[in-house]
Amino acid sequence: MHTVAKTFLFEAAHYLPGLAEDHPCSRTHGHSYQLTVALTADTLAGPGFVLDFRDMAPIKKWVDETLDHQLLNHQLPTVIPTSENLAEHVGRWVVPSLLELPTGVTVASVAVSETAKSSAVWTP
Repeated sequence: MHTVAKTFLFEAAHYLPGLAEDHPCSRTHGHSYQLTVALTADTLAGPGFVLDFRDMAPIKKWVDETLDHQLLNHQLPTVIPTSENLAEHVGRWVVPSLLELPTGVTVASVAVSETAKSSAVWTP
């Protein structure tokens, strides 16, 4: 089994509804996010790729146009923007809609980090 991963960086704000008023995440606040998409395959194609990293460019474009310097609650109105929910949304909906994955290549995981010390990982 082979796995490749690419990390995309963006700055964004969010708030989490339903928390106590004194909880810091109930207020609008920002993070320097890292979004890491990992793809896996049993066999390698071409010169030895799971997928050419350049073929992941549509994800960068989507991140830059949809998430970067935005209020995530407005950009993804059906997603409560926790790291866990963002990771699942990207893995379940965004990656399959943006990338034409070759036969045998699947999403292994998607990780979202809000800070240098915390992250959430979604695996299908």
